Amino acid sequence: MKKEQNMKIRELYTKDEPVISFEIFPPKKDKPIDVVYDTIESLKDLRPGFISVTYGAGGSTARTTIELASAIRNKYKVETLAHLTCAASSKDEITGILDTLGENGVQNILALRGDLPAEKGFKFPDSRNFKHAGDLVSHIKSHGGFCVGGAVYPEGHIECENLALDLRHVKEKVDAGTDFLISQLFFDNELYYDFLDKAAQTGIDVPISAGILPVISKNQMEHIVKLCGCNLPPKFTRILEKYANKPEALREAGIAYAIEQIIDLLSWG
Repeated sequence: MKKEQNMKIRELYTKDEPVISFEIFPPKKDKPIDVVYDTIESLKDLRPGFISVTYGAGGSTARTTIELASAIRNKYKVETLAHLTCAASSKDEITGILDTLGENGVQNILALRGDLPAEKGFKFPDSRNFKHAGDLVSHIKSHGGFCVGGAVYPEGHIECENLALDLRHVKEKVDAGTDFLISQLFFDNELYYDFLDKAAQTGIDVPISAGILPVISKNQMEHIVKLCGCNLPPKFTRILEKYANKPEALREAGIAYAIEQIIDLLSWG
């Protein structure tokens, strides 16, 4: 029987139509995985370009990430993007994961550095092979025929002193072989459009996809701001203030705001 051909995600961006994707999270250890599979079944019916699967801090969900990514590709027949972080991994560990993903038909990987350990003054030991996402990209590209995505921050990485320097780091990732980029979430589309212009001026010439997250709770919002330091435009701040003590109304308003963002992005092109 002829083996089914994998679609490289970079090929999706050559088509004259929007690429819509979804991101799912492996369940926590005490939560059933069946709920995630039910979600994938529902998302499949929306015919997304791909579904990505996140990767827990320090590789804590590596096995589940591989399982879900493989199922999306082989059972549900939807292209998949497996996240992979390198901050806490050796070259041998990463190579083993790449081998397993390849054996399961997963050919698209989002290469990320991952969160640093929380202790103050942490420094990478000399034995670590990957200090930056670009190092991981280079290793993946040398390992086989993977299509590699990378992350970008429209307002600059929270650890970087300014956007111009951050964009130079992104350019290094692209030069290392990154095929496409997906943005961290944002709530101000104008900032995103400005970022795209600056990225082009920096020589970044691969497709960049917008990352949108509907805010559905106050706790979620506080976590997001702490994680990436994104700007909250006045309109969005008013929504948070108005529905601060009305969880259901905040959920509905957060979803409506995300829909408005998406409509504007689609009309912008």
